[in-house]
Amino acid sequence: MLTERHTRRQGLTCLYRCGNACAHDEPNRSGNEYFGDVLARAVSRRGVLRAGAVLTLAAGAGTAFAGSAAAATGAGSPADPDDLPRGLSYKPVTPGTADAVTVPAGYRSEVVIRWGDPVVPGAPAFDFEKQTADAQAGQFGYNNDFCGLVPLRRGGGESYLMFNNHEYTIEPLMFRGYDPDNPTEEQARVGIQAHGLSILVVERDRRTGRITPVLDETYNRRYTGTAEFVLDGPAAGSDLVKTSADDSGTRVLGTFNNCAGGVTPWGTFLTGEENVNQYFANADAVGDRVARERLARYGFPEGESERKWERFDPRFDLAKEPNEANRFGWIVEVDPYDPQAPPVKHTALGRFKHEGATIRLTPDGHAVAYMGDDERFEYVYKFVSDGVMKGGNSRRAREHNRRLLASGTLYVARFTGNSPAAEIDGSGRLPDDRAFDGRGEWIKLAAGDESFVDGMTAEEVYVFTRLAADRVGATKMDRPEDVEPHPHTGKVYLALTNNTDRGKSGASRTAPADEPNPRNSNAHGHVIELVEAENDARAERFGWSILLLCGDPNDPSTYFGGFDKSQVSPITSPDNLAFDGHGNLWIATDSGQALSINDGLYGVSLEGSTRGRTTLFASVPVGGECCGPVIYDEFVLISVQHPGDLDDASPESPKSVFPDGPGTQPRPSVVNIWKVGEEGGPGRIGQ
Repeated sequence: MLTERHTRRQGLTCLYRCGNACAHDEPNRSGNEYFGDVLARAVSRRGVLRAGAVLTLAAGAGTAFAGSAAAATGAGSPADPDDLPRGLSYKPVTPGTADAVTVPAGYRSEVVIRWGDPVVPGAPAFDFEKQTADAQAGQFGYNNDFCGLVPLRRGGGESYLMFNNHEYTIEPLMFRGYDPDNPTEEQARVGIQAHGLSILVVERDRRTGRITPVLDETYNRRYTGTAEFVLDGPAAGSDLVKTSADDSGTRVLGTFNNCAGGVTPWGTFLTGEENVNQYFANADAVGDRVARERLARYGFPEGESERKWERFDPRFDLAKEPNEANRFGWIVEVDPYDPQAPPVKHTALGRFKHEGATIRLTPDGHAVAYMGDDERFEYVYKFVSDGVMKGGNSRRAREHNRRLLASGTLYVARFTGNSPAAEIDGSGRLPDDRAFDGRGEWIKLAAGDESFVDGMTAEEVYVFTRLAADRVGATKMDRPEDVEPHPHTGKVYLALTNNTDRGKSGASRTAPADEPNPRNSNAHGHVIELVEAENDARAERFGWSILLLCGDPNDPSTYFGGFDKSQVSPITSPDNLAFDGHGNLWIATDSGQALSINDGLYGVSLEGSTRGRTTLFASVPVGGECCGPVIYDEFVLISVQHPGDLDDASPESPKSVFPDGPGTQPRPSVVNIWKVGEEGGPGRIGQ
C-alpha cells in the first residue's frame, strides 16, 4: 500500500523499485560498533586522541591521502577554462525541470532504443494498448538501468554488443486502468517478461554520430523473468537453494531488479540483483523460525507482495517455496559473444541487495570485484578470485575466464576515522585536519568451503551474507551503491546515495554519524575515495577519504574536494559511477528531485587544482532518473528510467511525454549524446 513516507522519490518508484523500503524499519538490526565507540575504547586504553592509533595500515599505505592534501590547494581558486581537464571542457548545463534530455551547447542527443522496441528479430512493434507477455519477451524491457558496450568486430563499420538491465516495472504506468488489488494474469506475465536483461547489436555512424539498433539473428536476445540461469560456486547445490522445481539447487528461472553492473576485462557483463525481496510473499507463513529471521534480515514482506505474482506462480509464495528467495540477490555474469552459454549467478560473491560489481585486475591477473549493498546501514564488499585471467579471445580462454568468479575469498569493509569523536558532530562540518578520512580493513567472510565467521558454515555465509557481515562488525554505510575502481590509478570510488535515517533520534535500528558517514539525516549522499594498501587490490588494509559531500553548494555541509563551491553544480544522491578515457569521474544521480532539479550526469575532476570540480553535463526528463552511463571519447550513453513518475501520474494523465512527444506515453530509454564537431560530424566529448 502506498504510504506517505516517501520523501526522497515519487511514490510509484518507491513502491515498485524497492518495495517502499524507506517506509519500513531498516532490516539491519545488528549492534555493530560505530567509530565513536571504537575511539572511546582506544582513548581509555592507550591515552591517545587520534583514531589512527586504533588501526594501522601496512607499510607504504601512508601515501594514500596525497589526494586529500592536494584538495585544499584548489579552495577558492577560480578554474581557468584553458586549464580544465581534458574531457570536462564543456559549458555546464543549468539544472532545471524540463521534460527533455538537456545537454551542453554544441551537443546533440537522440534515443537509441526505448521500452517495447523490438530486440529479437520477429518481435512485434510496441502497442501500449495491446501488450502481451509473448510480445514483451522479444522487446526491450522496462526501466533499463546499467548499460554496457563491448566491440563487435565485423565488416567495416563501428559495431557493438549493447547490454542493458531492466530493473523493475511500474505497473500503474504501464497499463491503462491497472487495479493494484486485482492485477490480471496477463499483466503479471507482461511484468515478469519486462524484467531481466537485453543484448543487442548497435551500430554507430562515424559521419553523423548516430547509434542505431540492429535486429541481429545471431546475438540479439532477451533474458527475462522466465529464462534459465545457472548457479555456480560454493553454495550451488546447497540445500539452502534447492526447491521442489529444482532439487539440484543449480538451475534458477529468471533474474529480477537488476540494477548496476560492469564490463569485465575478459569481455562479459556483470549485473547485480538488488531489491529482490519485494517480488515474494508470505514470509510470515514460513514455519521455520530461523528461516523467518533470515527472510526478515533481507526485508521480505510478511504478507502479499505488491505485484501479487504469487497468485499466478507459486514460486513467489514463500509459504510454498521458502528457498526460492535464496536463489535471488546474486551477481549475474553474461557472455554477450556466446548465446549458447547460459547466464550464471555467482554464489562466491555473496548474496545481498547488489547494486552491481566492477572488476580490477591485479598485475598477475587475479580478478578483484568491488560491490555495494544498496540499503540504509548496509555494507561494502570485495571478492578476490583464486584463479587468474587468461589472455586472448579463444574459446578455451573465454571458458576459463567465465569461471574466475566461481572461487575466491569474500570480504566486507570496516572503516575507521582519524578525527576525535567530538569533531564528528553530524553537521558535515570538516574536522580540524580539514578532511574526513581514515583507515580501514577488509574482513574475511569465507573462502571456498571455509567460513571465517563464528557460528556460520561457508554455505550460510554466501547465502546469508548480510548476517555474516553483521557478526564480524562491518561498518554501516549510507546506502552503498556503485563501487568503481579507477582504470588508471587503482583508487576505488564508492557512491553513498543518501540515508535520511542516519543519526535519527529515538530510532533503535539506526546509527549516529561517524567519519565515513559524517552527516545526520544525510539527504544528499557522498562519494568516498579508497586506496588499497600498497595499491594492491588484494590487500586487507586500505585508506579512505571523502571526495564529495553532495547537495546545494550554498549549504555549508557540502564539500567538493576542497574546490571553490561557487564553480560547481548542485548535485544530490550519487548513484552510478563511470570513468572516461582521461581518468575523470562521472556520476549519474537518483535524487527524486531532492533539490527540486531533475536528475543528471555530472563530470568530476579528480586531480590537480580542479580536483572536486563537479559540473552538470546532461539533465534527464522530469520524473526520470539518470542511470548506467557509458563514457567514450566520441559519445556518451545514459539510461533514462521512469520518466514522468510524479505524484498522480497515470496513463490517463501522463506527467511526461518523453521520448516521443505529445499524445504519447513516457517510455524508459537509452539515449546517445555526442558533440557536434567540424562540418557537422561528431567531435570529442568535453574537448
